[in-house]
Amino acid sequence: MTSLRAPEFWWRKAGVAAAALYPAGAIYGAVASARMKGRGYRAKIPVICVGNPTLGGAGKTPTALAIGNWLKREGKKVFFLTRGYGGNETGPLLADPVKYGARSIGDEAPLLAGVAPTIVAHDRAAGAKLAEDSGADVLVMDDGFQNPSLEKDFSFLVIDGAKGVGNGLVFPAGPLRAPLSPQLKRAQAMIVVGDGEASEKAARFAREHGLPVFRGKLVPDPASAAELKSRRVLAFAGIGAPEKFFHSLEAAGAVVAAWKSFGDHHRFSESDAAELLAKAEAGGLDLVTTEKDLARMNGDEKLAVLRERSKVLRVRLALDDENGAFAAIKNSLKL
Repeated sequence: MTSLRAPEFWWRKAGVAAAALYPAGAIYGAVASARMKGRGYRAKIPVICVGNPTLGGAGKTPTALAIGNWLKREGKKVFFLTRGYGGNETGPLLADPVKYGARSIGDEAPLLAGVAPTIVAHDRAAGAKLAEDSGADVLVMDDGFQNPSLEKDFSFLVIDGAKGVGNGLVFPAGPLRAPLSPQLKRAQAMIVVGDGEASEKAARFAREHGLPVFRGKLVPDPASAAELKSRRVLAFAGIGAPEKFFHSLEAAGAVVAAWKSFGDHHRFSESDAAELLAKAEAGGLDLVTTEKDLARMNGDEKLAVLRERSKVLRVRLALDDENGAFAAIKNSLKL
């Protein structure tokens, strides 16, 4: 699978490269906006969607997990629904991390399945029907906001606080999946993950559309943070915003002596593993990566040593106003 790495000009004020691609972005945006207006399957259970208006990582999966954990505390039988990006199974199927590796169901599904039953389905409507048949009370979608095949009852748009919506243009001229205004009109709330002024424009625009804006941070799991405290590490990550992971490591007290970034959903190769292992050994460093990256190594014998020697820093989403965010869902859906 090809790794994804967003071009730097997406995150700067529009320049020559963005201007050259603007016509293509305008066409892409018009098609995406029209597609979002389509009507899909109306599930018999509430559907909560966690999406983001831009391509790349923003914190969707930690947000979905936070919502899932809250729903479980509320006594709901929650199911997750994910496309299984990067996997070759089209579904619909119930994700079993023991039976299926990341090559089959992607790297998000194993994390979600650790909290609640998780369905992998390219066809979101078929996935929702499987959840209904399996006795779900409520369905939480990780991604799929712009896909019209399944009607959503409540949607969060997740924004990276450090990157915001970049240059504000639509792919390929910028990072937006569709023009921002039509996306905001179909959402019920926004969550800004992490600090940064880049997100202020999008947050202000969201408020103008009547959306509440909640803020949160990815915080290290205390147990894994304690294991890494004061350790000199070689950090590596193939996620949408690897720098956020490196900062989380530093916040946890690890000494990031070296780091290696890969494209989003990067499929590690034997040569990647050899390079990382050699560099760690030469520098006397502990290898540390993300849960998603570790999940992506499952089932690949060529990566067995790298997986065995890599520690993980687990993180969770901590919302500044958790009660407010969950009350917005509860009041809207009458849960």
